Amino acid sequence: MFPIVSNDLIAPNLHRLVIQAPRVARARRPGQFVIVHADKQAERIPLTIADADIGQGTVTLFVQAVGYSTCRLVALPAGTSLRDLAGPLGRPTEIACWGRVACIGGGVGTAVLYPLAKALAEVGNQVITIIGGRSADLIILADELAEFSAEVLIATEDGSRGKQGFVTHVLQGLIADPRSVPQAVYAVGPVPMMKAVTDMTRPHHIRTIVSLNPIMIDGTGMCGGCRVMVGGELKFACVDGPEFDGHLVDFDLLADRLSTYRDEECRMLQRLPEKQRPAARKR
Repeated sequence: MFPIVSNDLIAPNLHRLVIQAPRVARARRPGQFVIVHADKQAERIPLTIADADIGQGTVTLFVQAVGYSTCRLVALPAGTSLRDLAGPLGRPTEIACWGRVACIGGGVGTAVLYPLAKALAEVGNQVITIIGGRSADLIILADELAEFSAEVLIATEDGSRGKQGFVTHVLQGLIADPRSVPQAVYAVGPVPMMKAVTDMTRPHHIRTIVSLNPIMIDGTGMCGGCRVMVGGELKFACVDGPEFDGHLVDFDLLADRLSTYRDEECRMLQRLPEKQRPAARKR
């Protein structure tokens, strides 16, 4: 059993869970993930390790309540326990001193971005962080990212915070200025966002690394659910990734696979008590 130390709501439908898992805390490296199993009836859910405290023996996970299992997971209060927490899994992030690096997070992808950006800053990169969301209340970790970023730039679709528009609009401004053009880009977020970022960086030959989130069950490459096409080759995100060269990823196939069980997910949500369902998003 893995005790839940704290469970805090930090944005609509987004929770920060701190879990007691000393072995995982000692072994994890940026970019790796765990698979959690709340109880006997729950699905196995892959979650990026956002942070770890070796001294306290804890790992920090960000969970967006969007489906049946994630809603049940975030409903667990501090003081209860997860049945299983397996990891660390996946390949660690490729951390190198590129020079100037743009780290781009969209929505809950910002939580996945956090450990990557922190590690890149620690090896001497000038990190420019770009984070985006539909509105100001969906912008997360801006203050935490500012602690090691040379600059944190924010974009919201409704203009309620930062620049109105998308993270790609901000990135376009960096690329257009020779004084701020990045030598590498790391992007984490919705598939359309990551695809748009790679389309923007490709003509400039800027190395672009993306973190993929396909359907995943066992995290060991056995189930085959997380297969993606990268450079025309079949890859498994759980063991070959989750990070890949964005210029080689078949994003259209990835988007199609992510929608495979959409109808079943909607039906499962209806089984939850009303108070446990995700809050309606603003339009």
